[in-house]
Amino acid sequence: MSVTKYSDYKESGAVWLGDIPAHWSAVPLKQVIARIESGTSVNAIDMPAVDNQIGVLKTSCVYHGEFDPKENKAVLPEEYKRASCSVTANTLIVSRMNTPGLVGIAGIVRQSYRNLYLPDRLWQVHFHHANPAYVHYWSRTASYRAQVEVACAGTSSSMQNLGQDAFRSFKFPRPSIPEQNAIVHFLDHETAKIDALVTEQQKLIVLLKEKRHAIISHAVTKGLNPTVPMKNSGVDWLGKVPAHWTICAIRRVLLRVEQGWSPECFSRPAEKEEWGVLKAGCVNRGVFDQNENKALPPELTAIPDYEVRVGDVLMSRASGSPELVGSTAYVTSTRERLMLSDKIFRLKLAPHMHPRFFVAALNSRALREQIEQALSGGNGLANNLPQSSLLRFVLCVPPEEEQRDICAHLDRETSRIDALISEVVRATELLLERRASLISAAVTGKIDVRNAIALPEEVA
Repeated sequence: MSVTKYSDYKESGAVWLGDIPAHWSAVPLKQVIARIESGTSVNAIDMPAVDNQIGVLKTSCVYHGEFDPKENKAVLPEEYKRASCSVTANTLIVSRMNTPGLVGIAGIVRQSYRNLYLPDRLWQVHFHHANPAYVHYWSRTASYRAQVEVACAGTSSSMQNLGQDAFRSFKFPRPSIPEQNAIVHFLDHETAKIDALVTEQQKLIVLLKEKRHAIISHAVTKGLNPTVPMKNSGVDWLGKVPAHWTICAIRRVLLRVEQGWSPECFSRPAEKEEWGVLKAGCVNRGVFDQNENKALPPELTAIPDYEVRVGDVLMSRASGSPELVGSTAYVTSTRERLMLSDKIFRLKLAPHMHPRFFVAALNSRALREQIEQALSGGNGLANNLPQSSLLRFVLCVPPEEEQRDICAHLDRETSRIDALISEVVRATELLLERRASLISAAVTGKIDVRNAIALPEEVA
């Protein structure tokens, strides 16, 4: 692949666009818009439409900058007549009302969907004198996002609205249709290669996380000495365990279980001098995050007994996601004035139970099996872990010195894997930055890609 700059440039007249190739034009977007359609709000159930049902798109259908038709809700039959504006091919679906980072985000529709309709928070934009795929690539650039931010500057900070007049007036870099086709072909080819690399990196992250989990699970159920005599635990998901380990219900290693308080709080995190109430997500996937809290209103009195301190063991007893229920974390550091909520257990351990070993055990596969079984039989409380179930869970307890050795081993091994994961995450971020830069450079004319890749006959 060989790309160069264009030979001649001119001012575009827009600060966020800069110079453009001399033979391009910078025009209001309305010059390439045939029409903009908006849908209707209808009553629907929060599950995708199936078979011959009618579905209404969710705003999340474009959250990743690509159109996802599976992100829809089934319209109630009595509302079918009210559904308007079905989804057609070669259009852009644009989120006209959303949070600041998502308002204006767009996805291209590549085929028609007879039974999918628009809500009133989405637009369907039809074009003439423009390749919709080129417009879609342009919608992913900083020059487009800058115009969205300016257009929405006067609206709410939490939910912003993009007006049609402002959208139509956006400055749009317009080459000829054949050149748009060449740019789209180039970007389709190059971004596909980058996307394939990103997918491989994401698979590697999954494998590394699985290996991390396997190391923890093995250490807390089998120990570190492969030659030690083993015994049958009598529990299917544990299998054989070291013969000198104790197998017991968790209640045998707990002194008490505490829960906090969940008053009506502000939606924002607490400031430095304010009291905050921890959310259930503060212990997601075994890591304590003090920023997952809500500020306590000043008219409410804090309960100091519920304040979280270094050395606490916290468990999420309830979550909107079942796989996060039972997540357990050891508090290594925390700011002051953070209280437990009633969705979090604070577990006070017996003196012979090392807290970090206990946390590792509760995040192991053996305990996850028990948690999932407890949730599946929860009689409608599928996302809530009762204290009575927690106390019955079976745990393997090595001698205290061995617990400390296992924790030291896990520190070394998980640190090594975490470092590898960080490297892969950074490599993925660089690939995505490269992708974004390539798109921006091509659709704003900073590079000339017309002859970089041979066009197929139907595009040329």
